[in-house]
Amino acid sequence: MGNVVIKIEEIAKSFEVGSLGASTFKQDLLAWVDGLTNKKNPRTKKDLFWALKDISFEVEEGEVVGVIGPNGSGKSTLMKILSRIILPTQGVIRGKGRISSLLEVGTGFHGELTGRENVFLNGQILGMKRHEISAKFDEIVAFSGVEAFLETPVKRYSSGMYVRLAFAVAAHLETEIMIIDEVLAVGDLEFQRKCMDKMKELASQKGKTVLVISHDMQALRKLCTKAVYLEKGRMTDIGDPLKVMANYLWSEKIDFLSQQYDDAYSAPGNHYIRVKRVELTPSEKKEGLIYASASLRFDIDFWSLHTPLELSVRVFAFNFAGECLFEVSSPLKNITTQALTQLSCEFPSNFFNAGSYYFSVYFITKFETLLFGFDTCLSVDLSKDEAISFNTVIPKGYIAPTVNMYFNE
Repeated sequence: MGNVVIKIEEIAKSFEVGSLGASTFKQDLLAWVDGLTNKKNPRTKKDLFWALKDISFEVEEGEVVGVIGPNGSGKSTLMKILSRIILPTQGVIRGKGRISSLLEVGTGFHGELTGRENVFLNGQILGMKRHEISAKFDEIVAFSGVEAFLETPVKRYSSGMYVRLAFAVAAHLETEIMIIDEVLAVGDLEFQRKCMDKMKELASQKGKTVLVISHDMQALRKLCTKAVYLEKGRMTDIGDPLKVMANYLWSEKIDFLSQQYDDAYSAPGNHYIRVKRVELTPSEKKEGLIYASASLRFDIDFWSLHTPLELSVRVFAFNFAGECLFEVSSPLKNITTQALTQLSCEFPSNFFNAGSYYFSVYFITKFETLLFGFDTCLSVDLSKDEAISFNTVIPKGYIAPTVNMYFNE
């Protein structure tokens, strides 16, 4: 039995639906005063929303625990309780060791202050003492890569520079327990790799315990020694990361081969990209089944809301253990209009083995900055065709088929 540093016992958290804070301060104040003074029309009882219910588990020293689940499952609420930002409605948390939280990159940054000044300000907000920040200052700046702009007010930083400096400060906290919420995907792809390497380094340090929220199953597979799966405020599973993540991915599995949207307002995306359609089309079906011997055409239609824009589209295929099997990238394309852009690729016959797979689509600039990621957008079940026998000996000189993605002009 290891050294338990966090023990969570029957934690629950409720919020009043429509309570104070849902409107402006003036409206809230008037409603509160009216409820106190108007006895004929007292405040009505509010409905309770239980963000968490009956959560119990232990975290041992040195563990890296990934907390997974769909949006709205209570992950961030749990982390805020552990960080002592909010109190639980019910239950008890027992812990030992210094806790530091990184729940939002850049919390405490002041736009009028320089990068140097914000390193000290942000570090102290996150719990570091001034002499600790001074001792790690050069290391923080080198990690962030913004040395040339250190004396510039951060209001003039790009969003990428801003999050690089903020994460660099948080990643150098001196603490026994670190709580991290959705910050493994900051900055460009190169910096994301640096973030991942830093998290691995932190996790390997003796006595360092890490709790992390992320929707990136690949990152969690590499980092975590334990996973906790939350769904609708309750703990559904806990234990070995591969098993728990597989259960989560199966529960979230999309049971159709296409998603289509009528307009850019309802489509998934952001102020850069909106996805109109993603679709997998098999060359054939037999009695409702798709066999591994069928080829698969992958189509993507999207709107570029911010032009001109030079980007590449990448499709990633995963198995339901969360392992990335391969990626397919399109060439860079300079998009100058907001008209619908279409591109396609085709996976040849027997490219996949029989089994279940899901796909994610990412839109990347020429500078390797992620504009939008459409995670777990499609899935497919491929059956083994017993009528087809395969030669198990790979022929000499065999070359695996390549998959090319191209824009439809």
